[in-house]
Order: sequence, then C-alpha cells, then structure tokens
Amino acid sequence: MTNGEGAQRQTGTYQGRFAPSPTGPLHAGSLVAALASWLDARAWNGGQGGRWLVRIEDVDTPRCIPGAAELILQQLATCGLVPDEPPVWQSTRGALYQQALEQLIVQGHAYPCACSRKDIEDAHAAQGHGRARHAALPYPGTCRHGLRGRSARSWRFNATDFLKNQPLEPVDKAQAAIFSIANDTVHWTDRRLGLQSQQVASAVGDFVLRRADGLWAYQLAVVVDDAAQHITHVVRGEDLADNTPRQILLQQALGVATPSYLHTPLVCGANGEKLSKQNGAAALDLRDPLQALGEAAQVLGLPALAPAHQKSLPQALEMWVNAWARNYNRPP
Repeated sequence: MTNGEGAQRQTGTYQGRFAPSPTGPLHAGSLVAALASWLDARAWNGGQGGRWLVRIEDVDTPRCIPGAAELILQQLATCGLVPDEPPVWQSTRGALYQQALEQLIVQGHAYPCACSRKDIEDAHAAQGHGRARHAALPYPGTCRHGLRGRSARSWRFNATDFLKNQPLEPVDKAQAAIFSIANDTVHWTDRRLGLQSQQVASAVGDFVLRRADGLWAYQLAVVVDDAAQHITHVVRGEDLADNTPRQILLQQALGVATPSYLHTPLVCGANGEKLSKQNGAAALDLRDPLQALGEAAQVLGLPALAPAHQKSLPQALEMWVNAWARNYNRPP
C-alpha cells in the first residue's frame, strides 16, 4: 500500500489501540497514554467515534509478570476505558512475526548478525566513540555484508542500504505528508510534536528484528500487529517517539500503511526521570478512579474537574472527549 493510500484510508476510518507491557500494573504515566488513546478514538469524526483496541505487548516474556495483564485490563475497566474487541496477546502471534521476517530476508532487507553488545561497544571504542547516558550505541554494520565465519545470534534490518535505495522525495513534500524519506532522513509529522526527522542509519544503525535470545524485537512486533489490526492512529507516550522512524522503515519494507502518530506528554518523578515500572513508579490508586483520571487529563491539557460540580465517571469522560476533539481531532 502506498503512503497516499494509507492517508486516504485514515481520513475515513479510525482504529486506535493502547498497547501496555504486562511488567506491572498501570501507573500515572501509563494512564495518561491510555486515556489519550481512548479519547482520541472516541472523539474521532466529530465525536461519532472510532474503534479502540487493547493489545498486551508481552513479547519480552522474561520481563512480564504473571497476572499483570489481567490487572491492567481490570484497571482500565475501572476507569471506564473498555476496548471494542477482546484484547490480543503478542506472545500468541509469533507465526506472524516469523512470516514478516522471512519476507524481509527474501527481499534482502534483513541479515543475520553475530555481534554481542560488547562487540558493538568494542567497535565504537576502537573508533574513539563514547556512549551518552541512557543512549544506545548505533550498530556499526559489522555483519552487514557477512558473518566472516562467526555464528549468527540475531537478525537485523538493513536500514542503511534500505535508505540508500529509496527514491528521494523533496523535503517540502515530506513536510506535507504523513511521512517521507529525503536525503537518507525519515521525516514525519506528529500531531502534537509537529515536524520530526531522524537519520536512522547514523542515529540507530541496522536495528534488531529478532534478538539473540530468540525473542522478537519490539520494532518488528509492533509494526506487524498494527498492520494486522488495521491500526490507523497510534497515540502513545513521547518516550516512544524515536521509535517511529524505524517503524516507518519497516512499514515501507513490508508494504503496509503508516498510521498517524501522536505522542503524549510524559509524567516525571521528583528526580525528573520519566515514571516507569523499571524505576519503581507506584501502581495507580484507583479507590477514586475519577481523581486518577482527572490528574491524567490535566497532564494532557484538558479541563480540570470543578469540585463544586462533581461529575460522574461517564460525564467526565464525555467532557474530556469534547475537549480532546477541539484540541486534537480537527479535520486532517
């Protein structure tokens, strides 16, 4: 499907999703993303609404906690955020990811890699490159043209050659489209952040599709699932924005549509770090779900609940749907 065809489909229909990882219960930051994605779907087309799905992203099984997925679904329901279809679990969809990987291999877009993290660090150290805090080192392309007798550990997407082989498009067209590729740079427009760009080959390098431990990488799984579920709009936290260009490259290589993207503000702790399960973010206190939702709504720039005019949960959600439509769901 071409970019134009994808854009045409998006103007007529809406299929959104919230895709939590079951590594623990929802916290304040993940509720912001959940509420935003739900509101975006419900506010679509003048409030007539689109469809909203939930996908449990449990592909990284060692990090998943038994029972966390069920708890997350219960938390969402307590907040009035109920999906329009039964949730799907990534852990049951390995055959789809394998099929996509095989397609990329046949097309020459994927190759086996023998490098460990230490190999990558050593290659950069030999060139005098350091690593910034919290930043991953770009893959240096060691195995791009062969394993040189070493055993394969993982599979990578050949972003470098893929970008080189793409027909260039002028930047002014890139700025008007959902996405475009110009001068080895992926350009896309985020509905909140505006024009974005990244040189994937230099910023990330050839990225992993299947890990050395045999598990599927997030980038491939999310692209395959978004395509299989006909997702037209992705609303998620701003920390995932830099994943977007890699996913656009995979969408193009697999011949599937590119959704519209909106990345929401992050909730940070007292130390300035993003709230996350990894750094001990507290689980949501849902004894008063309306209060929790009200705090999430304020992060999104939506109206606060007036104490003198206490609303029910459905009334508050309806108010925020209307506010969201004014702020974000203008005609494309």
